[in-house]
Amino acid sequence: MDPTDGDGAGSDVGGSDPDTRATGRRWANLPLVLGVAVTVLVIDQLSKWWAVENLDTQTIDLVWTLRLNLTFNRGAAFSFGGEGGFGPYIGVAALVVVGILLWTGQQFSSKVGAVALGLVLGGALGNLADRAFRGDGVFDGAVVDFIDVQWWPVWNVADMGVVIGAILLAIVGMRASD
Repeated sequence: MDPTDGDGAGSDVGGSDPDTRATGRRWANLPLVLGVAVTVLVIDQLSKWWAVENLDTQTIDLVWTLRLNLTFNRGAAFSFGGEGGFGPYIGVAALVVVGILLWTGQQFSSKVGAVALGLVLGGALGNLADRAFRGDGVFDGAVVDFIDVQWWPVWNVADMGVVIGAILLAIVGMRASD
């Protein structure tokens, strides 16, 4: 049968070929993934812009040990590798992670999995944007961190997206293996 005859056969959604139906389902949540990722990226970059503009000369105490305190991280998580000039390597590694997330993310057919993937992707892109645009060389920039509880390393909205998304991905993965 001709796939252009209008009966839906041969289309990605609803066709009779199992491979094309699976492809349609795999990418069904892509708009949700991208929507969450863009939301995290925008909130992250706006909050970092605010922090750079307002916290350069002050620290704001909020509640208990929580305060807003501007720092710049040239290393990986918890400033690992910050003094050794590893920033460009961390940036390239982050690009690879983003690519892997996009490639493997098509496997998550649940809404929770799509949201989790979007959180991780948006967070990774937020910190990657800092490395790409807040320095002099390729991926030589520092990540803006400003949420400080004083008993844990300082973090930002992108870091929250990555951590919460990773926890959700682990939960989704464990439930899928049952």
